[in-house]
Amino acid sequence: MMFRFLPTGALIALGLHAPTHAQTAAQTAAPPAAAASQAAPAAPAGSTTKAAPATQLKRVEITGARTDDTQERRESTAAKIVIGREEIERYGDSNLGDVLKRLPGVTMQGRPGRGGNIRMRGLGNGYTQIQLDGQRIPPGFSLDSLTPEQVERIEILRAPTAETGARAIAGTINIVTREGFVKHINELRLTAAAENGRLQPNVSWTRNDAVGAFTYNYVLSAFGQDRDASSTTSTVDQDLTSGAATLNQRDEGTVREKRQGLHASGRLQWRDEGGANTVTVMPLLIYSTGTTDRTGVLTQTVGATPAPYDHSVSRSEGTFTLARLNGQWNQRLADGARLEWKAGLGQGKYTGTSLRTETTAGAVTRTLAETADNVDNNLLVAGTYRQLLAGGHNLVTGAEVEANRRTEDPTTVQTPTPLQADLSGNFSAASTRIAAFAQDEWTLTPQWAAHAGLRWEGITTRSSGDANNPATNNTSSVWTPLAHAVWRPEPESRDQVRFSLTRSYRSPTLQNLIARPSINTRYPAPGPNTPTQADRAGNPNLRPELASGLDVAYEHYLGAGGLVSANVFHRSITNFMRSVTSLETVTWSPGQPRYVARMQNVGDAITQGIELEAKFRLSEVMADAPKLDVRTNLSFFRSRVQGVPGPDNRLDQQPDYTANLGLDYRLPGLPLTLGGNLNWTPAYNTRISDEQLAFQGRKAQFDAYALWVFNPSAQLRLTASNIGPRDYITASSIDTATVRETSTTTAPTYLNFQMKLEFKL
Repeated sequence: MMFRFLPTGALIALGLHAPTHAQTAAQTAAPPAAAASQAAPAAPAGSTTKAAPATQLKRVEITGARTDDTQERRESTAAKIVIGREEIERYGDSNLGDVLKRLPGVTMQGRPGRGGNIRMRGLGNGYTQIQLDGQRIPPGFSLDSLTPEQVERIEILRAPTAETGARAIAGTINIVTREGFVKHINELRLTAAAENGRLQPNVSWTRNDAVGAFTYNYVLSAFGQDRDASSTTSTVDQDLTSGAATLNQRDEGTVREKRQGLHASGRLQWRDEGGANTVTVMPLLIYSTGTTDRTGVLTQTVGATPAPYDHSVSRSEGTFTLARLNGQWNQRLADGARLEWKAGLGQGKYTGTSLRTETTAGAVTRTLAETADNVDNNLLVAGTYRQLLAGGHNLVTGAEVEANRRTEDPTTVQTPTPLQADLSGNFSAASTRIAAFAQDEWTLTPQWAAHAGLRWEGITTRSSGDANNPATNNTSSVWTPLAHAVWRPEPESRDQVRFSLTRSYRSPTLQNLIARPSINTRYPAPGPNTPTQADRAGNPNLRPELASGLDVAYEHYLGAGGLVSANVFHRSITNFMRSVTSLETVTWSPGQPRYVARMQNVGDAITQGIELEAKFRLSEVMADAPKLDVRTNLSFFRSRVQGVPGPDNRLDQQPDYTANLGLDYRLPGLPLTLGGNLNWTPAYNTRISDEQLAFQGRKAQFDAYALWVFNPSAQLRLTASNIGPRDYITASSIDTATVRETSTTTAPTYLNFQMKLEFKL
């Protein structure tokens, strides 16, 4: 089915088959040799002058910076997309999610402009492996916790490798924080944003320098948020025999969210005199606190029984802290081999309280008070050995041990009807992961390069138990062979074709495995709830998904930074997991069954698609066109879950396609650059089962920016995001024996203006 899109990709590739000018300052820089000669002129023969001053030596070191983003992508045997600082800074985004949504095949869940969970190739939670500095993000960590100022570059791997890990059915996104010393940086950014009449301030400071054998950098940022998160949910029950409505409810919620936070990240590196040993320490601290106030009005125009309440007021307060320390020791051995040791230790902690009060005709009918004290501890130790062998082989072997432990100490008090099941009390769960891998990357001929690897991972999960949450012990292991190859018609050709044949997997999370229930607040226990207002619980019998994958990509490089590419992928998945809602007899509602949503293995699935991408300067492909930089990508997806009737039996949260179009123009004679980007995701339905259907509304977001450079040390960036805001709509429906219940949520979105002053101190 996916191959019908190939003519579109071929037309784009042929139409843009032309060279282009450099698009970034880095790409137009002088060659390293020339730059070095300018930085430090050679001394005459026999000269006995002193060594060049330290400042000159540092200028020479700048020329030794890593390969530019496009060249690094071109030279990688495994398919990789690299996004550097210029692209990260372009729109002055306040969160990392808005940067990622413009990348090929990447979508974001949630309202436009608010960040959200990351999706590659339209696939849902757990399919995309997220790494921070090459290590999987710890439990409880969200990429929204990182500011763009903390990030040096973003690497996207469309297929897994043995070294980066195989829990990446959709791919891997590696976020690299600001690196060690490349050049002196001392930057201050002051940001004032306004959304719906409310101010969102932000300030950040970035410093990068060297002292003797030490290099260091750090990023400090502080922010404040005051946002409207209101929404309206309508619930309608329809008799399947007569078609008449048996229930019609409308819950209008006015919500205000306030958050303040501090983010700090750093890197301290020591290198010995000969460069044989390098030790790096990378601390990370994230702190945020906030409140959410909600006022709800519940109206019911049709229903056999009265509404459970007519007004509700709730307030929640919470604090999140993440502290992490990563370390790395690189040793260069005598035979040219390298040994790398990595260790990471972190803790994420959330504490919160909430109080919900419901009233009918002014009289209090129910209060629900909850507290939460959740702690996630994480420890990782890894070792990697690298050796260059004869014949152009680059051998890499290694092993990893990771331990995660989560403890919860919640309390829940409901009046006047107490919960019959005690959902309070201390609870803990832990997982241990052990991995070993080996891979070899080598050059077969001047036209062919290959990359092959094998990885084994074993995961054991254990949890404590109680009357409502039995103890669990789940063990799984996976072997994943992986192979990649690149073919170039000529060694210096601008064209190349990539091939990847891989095996990858998706493992259940601790939350999906643990049976501890989360009770619906609108219809509390004991007593019945409705299909779209289900409780949630885990499933200790979940098995990991396994996927066999094939990727084939064509890439044409247009010279100084431009490219055109088309990538076709296919994944066959076994033990597919998804959330299924069903009526169950549960301990927290004796004598009255309740609807409960749990993750289940529902069978096999297939997903496939094509991803098209182009970056070029318009004047190089069209005569007399302005020097307009174009960045565009278009991705088509198709999937099918076997055992679920069609149509729309797709994988969860996967649209039919996604599209991005970005334009940038530097005005001649003025230090002013203008740009804009349109991000488009169509509406789609997803059939979960014979009885269950989900709907996701269309998302269209247009952002624009203007950058005025006053001088090399100061510039002003103005950004307008989510221009022409649209309501964000989601819905779900479930059929019972006689009734179809449909719940639709409509959330308004808002235009966001941002002004950012950037100073180089």
